[in-house]
Amino acid sequence: QLQLVESGGGSVHPGESLRLSCTAAASSLRSQTIGWFRQAPGKEREELLCIGSSGASTNYIASEQGRFSISRDNIKNTVHLQINNLKPEDTAVYYCAARAYGSLCPRHGMDVWGKGTLVTVSS
Repeated sequence: QLQLVESGGGSVHPGESLRLSCTAAASSLRSQTIGWFRQAPGKEREELLCIGSSGASTNYIASEQGRFSISRDNIKNTVHLQINNLKPEDTAVYYCAARAYGSLCPRHGMDVWGKGTLVTVSS
């Protein structure tokens, strides 16, 4: 059974960058569509970016285009979320999720979720 593990979160200052990772210990992510989501305190979980098995990506946060990027490394069985120029409003728990079919990442259509990694941005 696919189990996802996120890592790379932490406490950072505004303007800094983080690279979050999503990996699976005992299963291959190669054929999975992987999405990154976040949930800020008191808010609903929101879609960020999605990457299909082909490497094609979908951006759900057009207003933040340029600060967020997604990539996959099939050799290391990892999908990364790069966040640049972090802002206090980026404070949230960041989740990755997988689905076996389809190239998009609807929040309510993912098959497997990780437990999340906390990102805190403060001065």
